[in-house]
Amino acid sequence: MTSLLTNAGAISALSTLRSITRSADQTQAQVASGYRIADAADNAAYWSIATTMRSDHKAISAVGDALNLADATVAVAYEGMSATIDILADFKAKLVASAEPGVDRSKIQKELDQLKDQVSAIASSASFAGQNWLSTEFPDIYDDTQAKTSLVASFTRQQSGVSLDRMDVQLSKLALFNSTGGGMLQADPRDPKTLGGIRTEYNNGNNHLVRSTSNLRAATYASFDFNFSGPLSFNAGETIAFDITVDADNPADGLPGAQNPGKTTGIVIDRALVDTVLGVGANGVISTYTDYAQVLNSILGSSGSGARATTYRDYRNDPIIDRIGIWTQQNSGLDGSFVGVTNMTSTVSSGGLGNSSDFSQRGQEIALNFTPFRIFDGVEVSFNFGVNNSPTQAYTFNSDFVNTTLGKTDGGIDTSGEMETLLRALLSTDWPDVNIDATSGSTIMMETDVNADRKSGSGTYIGFTGISVNIEPIPTLNFLDIDIVANPQLIETYINYVDVVSERAIDGAALLGSLQSRIGMQSDFAERLTDSLERGIGKLVDSDMNEASTRLKALQTQQQLGVQALSIANAANQNILQLLQ
Repeated sequence: MTSLLTNAGAISALSTLRSITRSADQTQAQVASGYRIADAADNAAYWSIATTMRSDHKAISAVGDALNLADATVAVAYEGMSATIDILADFKAKLVASAEPGVDRSKIQKELDQLKDQVSAIASSASFAGQNWLSTEFPDIYDDTQAKTSLVASFTRQQSGVSLDRMDVQLSKLALFNSTGGGMLQADPRDPKTLGGIRTEYNNGNNHLVRSTSNLRAATYASFDFNFSGPLSFNAGETIAFDITVDADNPADGLPGAQNPGKTTGIVIDRALVDTVLGVGANGVISTYTDYAQVLNSILGSSGSGARATTYRDYRNDPIIDRIGIWTQQNSGLDGSFVGVTNMTSTVSSGGLGNSSDFSQRGQEIALNFTPFRIFDGVEVSFNFGVNNSPTQAYTFNSDFVNTTLGKTDGGIDTSGEMETLLRALLSTDWPDVNIDATSGSTIMMETDVNADRKSGSGTYIGFTGISVNIEPIPTLNFLDIDIVANPQLIETYINYVDVVSERAIDGAALLGSLQSRIGMQSDFAERLTDSLERGIGKLVDSDMNEASTRLKALQTQQQLGVQALSIANAANQNILQLLQ
């Protein structure tokens, strides 16, 4: 049907041409911009994702720049630390040389002063972008919230939001010098010294300070000594007789209830005994102190007296001539440690032995010499404590325990009363029979209750073993104060000190090296991550140029055909108009 009012063919052709033109325009825009999705109108969801990822891409690129800055900062600190380690090695070698007799220490000191100045120069100049990790200014270098710096490591997006991950660096492990002390070449202010008397300190003969790892009070067997006088010649019927008592309670110990008088045995020495012990060739004569000790020990043992006789040697292992000792063996089953000779009689001579006695002490009593100290954050003290033959128990305490126990905030134990409270909190549960009392401002007594523990002598002890502090060994001197001319007696101490700080510097260099390695890995990862983001964004919004250009060519062809179709549709109505003319 042909109508003058409605040209259906033209309308259809025009609609098709419009659709083709719109698609061609869109494809033309993709070819021109390179984007399949250029704005939110193209695809709101993909455009939103891509825009967010572009923002993250820029943030991660900034992280890469920050990592490069961090790498440079760490590299400068590492070079400074490495140079310091080399100087400390030379410094120690010169100290060792100064210990040789006859050397001119004043000349060596001049060299040492130059090395000290060089270390100071290295520490002050090892700075990058205003950051110096080897020379710091922290009020408290051991406060982890103060003495640290954070390096940007990565940018992270999560459902909860975005965040920056950081690498924390504790500068207390790197600083050579700190304005308020605590650098590794300065005396460590965290030094807990004697731990309030738990351990002792002494010089090892070279003026080098040593802290004990144990602090025990122990008792030994009761005994007394005498000097032999002889020879002793026994004829028939001649004797030496006495009573020997072992393991009586000591009234001075304040034991409750009745005091045990001990075990008493009668002893008789005659010619028959002498010849039996020394041989018939002795003819009843005890010629030397060793013979007398042998005879005494034989009769004390065979009679079951619970005592023994012995001779002695000095520290060089040389015999102490004519010295004889009488000891309790503490095998009587009694609690005391006592040996005594009474009712001594002789028809020859006593050989030096006479009425004598000795009580051993109770080993379960120790006095701690208190001095104030402080437990810093990060410091942990460990020790074992034991009494007599009971199994020892292990204990630890740190600043949190001190503060909680004493109601403080600085980890300080400032008085003997506070030390008493601390020890009670640590030990009382496991050792209810140990009394702990601050008897003065500088003394704390620890002893077992005599109502629960009556024993004395060998096998009785009280005290601490396995004492350790987790941060030790630590420097107790200042590197810049070393002076072998003014203090030649401290050369050995200086050598040990430099050895300790050298190990700490090596640990610091190892920390910086591992940090450099991590920064390198993180930087490589950031580069790979930005590349991955670029590829991901491209897959979402970039146009496939091969496909787009091919489609544009096809649409342009379709446009030409559409124009021709529209022209044909309009030509039909023109023919009708010609018929009506």
